[in-house]
Amino acid sequence: MAADVVIAGGGPTGLMLAGELRLGGADPVVLERLPEISEIPKGNGLVGHIVPTLDYRGLLETFSAGATFAGPVPRFSFGSLPLDLSRLGASPLHILAIPQRRLERLLDERLGELGGSIRRGHELIALSQDGDGVTLDVRGPDGDYQLRTRYLVGCDGAHSLVRKQAGIDFPGVTSAELARIGRVILPAAMIVPGTGELEVPGAGRLKPMGVVRTPRGAYSFAPLAMLDSAAPPGAYIVHTREDDPAADLDAAMTLDELRASVRRVLGADLPMSKPQWLTRTTGNSRQADRYLAGQVLLAGDAAHLFGIGGSLNVGLLDVVNLGWKLAAQLHGWAPPGLLNSYHTERHLAGHRALLQTRAQKALSASGEGAEALRELFGEFLDYPGPLRHVAEMVQGSDIRYEMGPGGAAPHPLLGRFAPDLPVETGDGKTRVAELMRTGRGVLLDLTEDSAVAEAASDWCGRLDVIAARSLTQPAPAGALLIRPDGYVAWAARPDAPDRTDGLPAALRSWFGRPS
Repeated sequence: MAADVVIAGGGPTGLMLAGELRLGGADPVVLERLPEISEIPKGNGLVGHIVPTLDYRGLLETFSAGATFAGPVPRFSFGSLPLDLSRLGASPLHILAIPQRRLERLLDERLGELGGSIRRGHELIALSQDGDGVTLDVRGPDGDYQLRTRYLVGCDGAHSLVRKQAGIDFPGVTSAELARIGRVILPAAMIVPGTGELEVPGAGRLKPMGVVRTPRGAYSFAPLAMLDSAAPPGAYIVHTREDDPAADLDAAMTLDELRASVRRVLGADLPMSKPQWLTRTTGNSRQADRYLAGQVLLAGDAAHLFGIGGSLNVGLLDVVNLGWKLAAQLHGWAPPGLLNSYHTERHLAGHRALLQTRAQKALSASGEGAEALRELFGEFLDYPGPLRHVAEMVQGSDIRYEMGPGGAAPHPLLGRFAPDLPVETGDGKTRVAELMRTGRGVLLDLTEDSAVAEAASDWCGRLDVIAARSLTQPAPAGALLIRPDGYVAWAARPDAPDRTDGLPAALRSWFGRPS
């Protein structure tokens, strides 16, 4: 059997990539070792730039239906420090509270709507690549078989077989600190009505959501209903973090182990029962040294781990960047270096995420040095500038990709995610997010005489050329060339004497030779 592209791993990242490839006209084979979507309640939601990106794919409305929260968040935590984002007017940090099992179901349904499918119960067990492609050994429900593919993308998690067998290093650090997480039921008598607070004998009244440091570690808890509207009454997520070198990491996590950890960290007992899910994690903070090795690529946890979470958000953005580029490569119109730009751009984004998550780790540490750091950093966060900078780092919207020459004074939007401008076309009022939902590039001509659109007429097979009037005045640009992942590859200033200066070069750089 043969395929143009195989995705190893059918979790959220693999499913999102499969959908992106289908939008680009490719037909991926998705291999997932589990026979069905796991009901284990792992992830609690999405944080960051992936939330508005889902809107640019027309998915946000469906994904946020029934969610307990979706949109800009007024408060968040950076390590153990609170971020009061309400002081910024419009918060730059977005959240979508969606259980991972529901996220996977919706992405699976979307893949089906796009004409794709997933092979559940099929596990990749070995691979070898040569100059023409990759040969895969797969174990399926009906026995072992081989599969030949031009490209293999590893979306197979932190212990990625793809990464290991492709010879890609995964440098980083493993913290001595151990995190324990449980979804448990707490007694109704200790829950303060209306607030989600807990009245704990020996500890007093405890507030939910924030991470609290103690001399023995850190803890947090939250009513599950704040994240999952289907949560049973009294269900809470309980989380502890402590140095525990004697822990047996090979043994199954138990409720008694979580109880003992809470007792050590909190200094009081927290009655817990009926665990839905128990797990422990170590603080792995790692990034693959390459996201591309020959015909093998990596995305998601296979490419990066951040120690405190957030890898899913970055992973979903990885594949929005990768999908259209890989589809262009498969269709033969990709300009030189397009696929390599996936590594260049997303490795940078992964490094930025690694930087801010490691900073959060340092801010949450114990000791007088960390206490001084928290006090000083907290002073910086009293100022709007540093507060916004930190929030945009967590969001991931601080990323600016290198788009090539931008002239003596490059447009401020060049390399940035395209703003969701309200515009009016011949079909009526719309906005940029709605124009991007086909997964194609867009040349948005906002000039009065539509003078820019003609310059892109030879590329109409690969992008949508749209003449429109900006409903935001003054318009931030005379025209925008927006890549399928939503980033501005070229922009004209409204008052530029030559409104097409640099456009042909940008079109060739990102969309190949004229079709």
